[in-house]
Amino acid sequence: MSFPSSITDIVTSTLESRSKVIADNVTKNNAFLSFLKSSGNVKTVSGGSQILQELSFAENGNFGWYSGYDLLPVAAQDVISAASYTLKQAATPVVVSGLETLQNSGREAVLDLLEARMGVAEATMANKISEGIYSDGTGSGGKTITGLQAALKAVATASQTGTYGGITRDTWAFWRNQYEFTISATPTAAQLLTAMNSLWAKTVRGSDRTKYILADNTSWALYVASLQNVLRVMTDQTSGADMGFPSVDFMGAKVVLDGGIGGFMPTGKMYFINPKYFFYRPHKDRNMVPLTPGKRVAINQDAEVQILAWAGNMTCSNLSLQGVLNFATS
Repeated sequence: MSFPSSITDIVTSTLESRSKVIADNVTKNNAFLSFLKSSGNVKTVSGGSQILQELSFAENGNFGWYSGYDLLPVAAQDVISAASYTLKQAATPVVVSGLETLQNSGREAVLDLLEARMGVAEATMANKISEGIYSDGTGSGGKTITGLQAALKAVATASQTGTYGGITRDTWAFWRNQYEFTISATPTAAQLLTAMNSLWAKTVRGSDRTKYILADNTSWALYVASLQNVLRVMTDQTSGADMGFPSVDFMGAKVVLDGGIGGFMPTGKMYFINPKYFFYRPHKDRNMVPLTPGKRVAINQDAEVQILAWAGNMTCSNLSLQGVLNFATS
């Protein structure tokens, strides 16, 4: 028996039923997003032209020691501000032609076809968002996610300039990340450890410190090589805390391989991440869902389409406790 409803209705309903699975797959596909999710820092956006991320940029100047009847200062204190981020958009259309509808006229046949198409759409969306998370935000004419390469600058801390989240690093020193470099483009394991020790110290504020160190293939291999003469036990990769990503401890932080085959970690870098201050902010109405519930039929083609859509960005509320280790050329 042929299936009487429009093929687009099946595409839409299938996308709707899978949307949460697709969104979950995106976070599971990326170590950084997985750790943000486990830290409770995947927070949806409800609306607005910008995504605002509140932050404190100064201490309360009213603090002071006093004795007896001394007067206490009560001046207004401007210590809270917000970084602003553009809402970025992404889409993956799933298309079915009229001929394919005829060739797959039974419901099961249609669903088999869609299953394959959905799998490709899901994988594509997961990969592209993962790539965007590590990007500098300039791809596709500045339409990509404002990723880690935009947030964490691989230059000396005092030399950081430009605007991120609507705040200029030139003017505001609190809006600069920590930075360390090795003494060569191809460092030894010992040189890498020295740089890691230095950067780790820069990103500690009491008990507030780096929790994850994201490593590319090269830096991961060097770090593991540095441990060969020390008894180490690889972290249980099946535990919830590690989300299945290979990791080894360093000063209480997890050194995580987020490279491997098809990884998007920039070559020759390690990111020292305090996930308390990073946020993944998908829009509540556009987090891997069908763009519209109705038909989208080509005017001059025998084809129907439904679009898997996403909107949001990545934000940060504190850069001074984040760091990047870069392999320098000199």
